[in-house]
Amino acid sequence: MDTSNIISIAKSTLAIEIAELEKLKARINEDFVKAVEIIHGAEGKLIIVGIGKSAHVGNKIVATLNSTGTPSQFLHASEAIHGDLGVIQKQDVVLCISNSGNSPEIVNLVSYLKEYSSALIGMTGNTKSKLAEFSDIVLNTHVDLEACPNKLAPTSSTTLQMALGDALAICLMELNDFKEYDFAKFHPGGSLGKNLTARVEQFVSSQKPQVTEESSIRDVIISISASSHGITVVTNQEDIIGVITDGDLRRMLLNGEDITKVSAKDIMSVHPKTIEKTALAKEAMKVLKDNNIGQLIVTENGQYFGIIDLHTLLDEGIN
Repeated sequence: MDTSNIISIAKSTLAIEIAELEKLKARINEDFVKAVEIIHGAEGKLIIVGIGKSAHVGNKIVATLNSTGTPSQFLHASEAIHGDLGVIQKQDVVLCISNSGNSPEIVNLVSYLKEYSSALIGMTGNTKSKLAEFSDIVLNTHVDLEACPNKLAPTSSTTLQMALGDALAICLMELNDFKEYDFAKFHPGGSLGKNLTARVEQFVSSQKPQVTEESSIRDVIISISASSHGITVVTNQEDIIGVITDGDLRRMLLNGEDITKVSAKDIMSVHPKTIEKTALAKEAMKVLKDNNIGQLIVTENGQYFGIIDLHTLLDEGIN
């Protein structure tokens, strides 16, 4: 098979699934609204039930809902009829996902799902199935064409299930007024959590180079060389007066200055960029990028606290 055939198959697959998604979009109606309202108004959690490929979809929807403020739990259909039905409480809502709606496990289970919960929502491609019959609300995920050339592997159908799950999650987010800070609470790890919650003080270097205005060039060189930042901060006690970089030293030498007569105040840059240690790390990254600098002076109540480095933030996934 040559390159053009592979590209053609890929585009055909996407075209089929996009077409089915457009049909799903046109079917969004009052039943979907009722499903959202029932889940939002539930006193308990949302239990999502599935088997086979629908189980994988159900797990993903549960993960999305939990991370966006709707408490959810997955229940595998085959495990449910062997004891796990006990996880369902009367105040819970059940969303059962099954393309056919008639798989043996689902047929054996639906009456119990309806009895044990406050409401049963069926997500199925067959509105005349046993699942649809027992459901209080049916979300129709029918597809005319699976992308699989043999029309066997769930492709378009699972894509629709996934997309409809996302639609439910986003509607519930809006109803719950779920904002960026709320999202951060459930994502404390990884780059998502760090970008939303991490503070500057978490990434401040243990090295704190500093000199005074009257420090000699020798002392300035020693201070810069003793840290990995390539800068030193000029202070009066802990008040920040200026900053000297290794670039400032090179420019001074190129100008032919008599270093025995030069002190820190003669070559420092005044009004360096600073940021409070309680600021978000992503704010520090913005200052660094906007000013095309590699280090930023960190302050505590306006006084010198330390240095934060661009590469440290990048390594930690701050952007």
